[in-house]
Order: sequence, then structure tokens, then C-alpha cells
Amino acid sequence: MLHEIDLSRADLNLLVLFEVVFEERHVGRAAERLNLSASAVSHGLGRLRLLLADPLFLKTPKGVVPTQRAEELGNAVADILSRVRSVVATAQPFDPATSTRRFTIGSPDGVSAVFLPPLMEKLSRAAPRVAIGIRQLLPRQGETSPVIAWKDALADLEARVMDVAIVPNEEFPARFARHPLYREDFIVAARAGHPFAADPSLPNYCAMQHLVVSQTGDPHGFVDNILLGQGLSRRVALTVPNFMFALAVLAATDLISALPRRFVEMQAARFGVVAVEPPLPLGTFTLNVVTQQVAMRDPGIEWLVGLLAPTPAID
Repeated sequence: MLHEIDLSRADLNLLVLFEVVFEERHVGRAAERLNLSASAVSHGLGRLRLLLADPLFLKTPKGVVPTQRAEELGNAVADILSRVRSVVATAQPFDPATSTRRFTIGSPDGVSAVFLPPLMEKLSRAAPRVAIGIRQLLPRQGETSPVIAWKDALADLEARVMDVAIVPNEEFPARFARHPLYREDFIVAARAGHPFAADPSLPNYCAMQHLVVSQTGDPHGFVDNILLGQGLSRRVALTVPNFMFALAVLAATDLISALPRRFVEMQAARFGVVAVEPPLPLGTFTLNVVTQQVAMRDPGIEWLVGLLAPTPAID
């Protein structure tokens, strides 16, 4: 009964008010965005304080600052409102030419850098008011099974934190559908003029100092497993948290790194980096656009998936 009473006192507009004040850190600016008076915003904050039993925002000479409780609520409120907006949007016929929907796509940054330029070009022509949010996806560190490594991404899809995910995995539970995007393999990336390009042999590869992309700083990557299978090893001199940063570092050092081919081909010229064929097979994989089967009933998501990966889904 307590939860029912609390919900009966709640007003969705109060969450919108919270979101705007949280973003603006200023009652006056929040009032302008909401087309309300400052006193109306203050009154709404008073109702929120009673409902949530916390001051939420504290006055300062330059505006307001959120309390610890408000900081904790920030992401939750944003998620709730995002879901509500998605529900309301799907209740209306979807017309990409006029839609103002915002879709969230989850993917590793080395994948986003490949699909985003053509996607944004298509949106500029067919859906100029549609917005895209990118959520950085990372595999579970140290997990060798792709099914488990990307399990968190599937959980985020089910939680509606994002609309679609793009991951290098081909096995999914039946409640998900995958839509092939492109095939990928690895090359060795190095600065232009790097001596490895003149002698891309396996002994020379192992003798070089390597860079590994690792969010946690763990230097052991898939290449080490391949080398270990041949009784070989390498020295990882540096780890960096994302692929774009990796290219910037490679351009300014003598490090080399195994990176996705398409990503390097699209971005290398900007950094003065070259792609060298690896001296041993580093494997190939498919990038898949993944959705919940039920999500494809949403005309907007169905349209977005078709824009990204026009080939039929694979159950």
C-alpha cells in the first residue's frame, strides 16, 4: 500500500522538472526551458523534496548543486523518462522525415567509427531531425567466450538502456535477433615509416613493443593467446582504453598494435598510421546489429535496423 500511495502522489512532470534542473544547475534557466515561472519551478522542487524526503538541490551564489541523493537519482530519472518518451513515440505512426526520436546504439568505439559516418549521412537525407546516442560497449575483461563476454550488452538491451547493440558475436538466445552488418579481421597498425612495415616477419613482430586496447589496463589480449599456441610471446608496453586513442598514440610512437582492419582503413589517414598485413592469422568475425525480437515491433527501431543492416535478420 505504501508504494501505491507514493505513486499516487507522484507526477511525471516532476521528474521532467528534476531532469532539467539537474542538467541546468539553475532554477531560472530551468524555468526558461520548461516555459514556467521560477516560482513554479521552486514549488515543484518543494513537492519533489517532500516526495523523496531529501533537499535534492542546494542553493549557491551561481545556482544550485545536487545533493548526493540527487546525484544518485540522476541516471535513474533520465532512464525512466527515456523509456516513457520511447513508449509515447511508438504510439504514433513513425515517419523518419518528421520524427524527432532519439535512438541509442551500443557498440565498441572501433565499430562506431566505422558505421557512424555512413549512418549520419543517411540520416541527414532521410531523417534530419532524428538523433543518435552512442553507448560505449566493452566485453567482460579476460572472458574468452564471446557469448559471456557480451552478456552485459544483452542485459542492457533487455533493460531498454539502448535500442540496438552492435557486437562481434554470432550466438544469441532465441529472444534476440541478429542482423549481419559487416565482416572484420585484424591488421597491424603502426606509424608511417615504421621499420616493421619493411620487415613484417613473425620474429620481428614478436620483437616489437606492442599497444593493447584494454579498458581495465589488462595487457593480455587475444593476440597473446594466438602467440602462446605457437610457443611465442610479445612485450606489451602500453594499454589504452579505446581504439581512437590507440591510433593517436601509434602515430607518435614506435609501438605497433593489432586493430580492426576497417576501422584502421577509415581512420588511419587522419593520424598518419599505416596498415600492415599480420605475419600470422588473427581471425575474422562478423559485426552484428542485435535487437530483442519484441523490439522489432516498434516501427522506429525496425526502420533504424534496416538503415544499419538491410540484410534479413538471423534468428
